[in-house]
Amino acid sequence: MRELRIGHSPDPDDAFMFWGFASGRVAIPGCEIVHVLLDIQGLNDLARGADPLEVTALSLHAWLGLRDRYRWLEVGTSVGRGYGPRLVALEEKPLSALAGARIALPGSRTTATLVARGLLPPFEEVHLDFTRIMDAVHAGEVDAGVLIHEGQLTFADEGLVLLADLGRLFAERHGGLPLPLGVNCVRADLDPELQLAIGAAYRRSVEAALREREAAVEYALGFARGLRRDLADRFVGMYVNEDSLGLADDLRRAVATIEREYARHATR
Repeated sequence: MRELRIGHSPDPDDAFMFWGFASGRVAIPGCEIVHVLLDIQGLNDLARGADPLEVTALSLHAWLGLRDRYRWLEVGTSVGRGYGPRLVALEEKPLSALAGARIALPGSRTTATLVARGLLPPFEEVHLDFTRIMDAVHAGEVDAGVLIHEGQLTFADEGLVLLADLGRLFAERHGGLPLPLGVNCVRADLDPELQLAIGAAYRRSVEAALREREAAVEYALGFARGLRRDLADRFVGMYVNEDSLGLADDLRRAVATIEREYARHATR
């Protein structure tokens, strides 16, 4: 059996998509699947290192610089349609007031960071583990923070206010286009037949989770950091849906737009 490492973030939406593998509903013939959990910035960094995973979730931002190493599976993509990473603070302020502000971000190669650079006034970047961003805003360590994952739904309960939804800003600026955030990738140096088998298996895993949603959400709750089941289910629905099964035409246009108009903001 060949060892096949599959990396994803320890978050409910990624875990939901992996449920087909975790439950044994889906297998890849001849391969033993090894589950690798890292936050998205950690996965982005690992993909650039000397021992990249065979299959991994990546930020779209990171993948744009790794196309010689990884092929986009075009399944399991996380997409925001009029919503996405959320910029929060302790009190309301216009976006113009953020010029020169200290803003917490979840990693230099995350898509949240890339679009924040392109959509907001010039600011000072403070990169933190995504789980620390709300605390940093509360403590006054930063003037605002960009939230990914379940913080997008819980920030108000934590006493924070929404300054901007970056997915909505992106749509407003680019004719209603969705915002592609995370992608699943396979190493380009693997045998082409194995790459196809991996892509087909990942699709079956997502399809299985969507088909047996209750069981898959129950599994995903183990990665939800105490999030209520209804909110975890809602969050999963935001990022695991029809967009996770293939690339719609407007999503392809969105990727091209990011490549064309945000490339100068990308971390090299």
